Amino acid sequence: MPNTKLTIKVPGKLMIAGEFAVLEPYQKLAVMAVDRFVFTTIQNSEQNYLSLMNFQMDKLNWRYDSIRENVFIDTDDKRVDFVANAMSIALTYLKECGISPSNFSLTINSELDEAGVKYGLGSSAAVVTSAIAAILNKYMPENVSEELIFKLAAITHATTQGNGSGADVAASSYGGVLAYSSFQAEWLNREFRNRVSLKNLIGREWKYLSVQPLLIPEQVHICVGWTGKPASTKKLVNELLKLKVVNAIEYELFLKRSEEAVNLFLNGMKETDTSLIIEGIRRNRRALAKVGKEADVEIETPLLTKLCDIAEYYNGAGKPSGAGGGDCGIAIMPSEESADRVKKAWQKAGIKVLELNVPSKGAISI
Repeated sequence: MPNTKLTIKVPGKLMIAGEFAVLEPYQKLAVMAVDRFVFTTIQNSEQNYLSLMNFQMDKLNWRYDSIRENVFIDTDDKRVDFVANAMSIALTYLKECGISPSNFSLTINSELDEAGVKYGLGSSAAVVTSAIAAILNKYMPENVSEELIFKLAAITHATTQGNGSGADVAASSYGGVLAYSSFQAEWLNREFRNRVSLKNLIGREWKYLSVQPLLIPEQVHICVGWTGKPASTKKLVNELLKLKVVNAIEYELFLKRSEEAVNLFLNGMKETDTSLIIEGIRRNRRALAKVGKEADVEIETPLLTKLCDIAEYYNGAGKPSGAGGGDCGIAIMPSEESADRVKKAWQKAGIKVLELNVPSKGAISI
């Protein structure tokens, strides 16, 4: 194997519509990749090294135990868990393909956060996807498919985190804008525990999963604003899911409202009908605000409310992106002029405008 250096870049993500509901079977969510990237460089090395530049971790020694199918990294720092598990999954898959890599170094650098500020652009999912894509692209003899990268990254993320929809992994793996239904983390974790092999699990149909690319109509402009307060997705999700037990009827109503809203949005995208797209976003905002109130969870903070109201004032629609509680809000605007007005009004209101575009590809080598 020539000592070629390979660098893979993987995009971050933003949720557009269908948050929380996507955790349930067959519920659709719209998600988009964004042009803030995680970069992973892999190259042959005399020893196995891992460097995580954003955490100031340089040249950590690691080893792969092929019997236990685990990567062990010489540190007690829990921040390496996602990467260690991604490396374990990738190397186990290679082992099953009859490939035994020689020693290599892996260096990971993320631009999803800025000067320590987290924007909620999906860093752990992008890091996992980039590590797996780098290892597979270096050592697999044939082209590596987006589906293979996605499924291995999804297994890594679900088993490390224990929950989540995997939509962020999908955006990082496929790029573009996607209509997505989750594999269901509980199902995937169970199947992983009971697997015959990774290759077998990858090759099977994941019955709940659906990934379909969407095109953004030319006249539609997506604006992203950051409200300056990072949110804990896991905490918000756990609080909201309590509603399933406490008030199952209200939770089912939320799922119905979310499904109607997302279907409106998706139909609008397919038919290039801006009014349907905007109405879908407005309805999804209302559904999220209502379920947040019922669950006593602040999904829409005061600044997110201002962000959304400004978008509506200029004939568009706004809503929290992701779990809410801070982080980013998203606005769908019917023209470039209205988008410019929204951004100026946001800045006056103390909302940071993030200039983000949608890359058409997921993991690519540079």
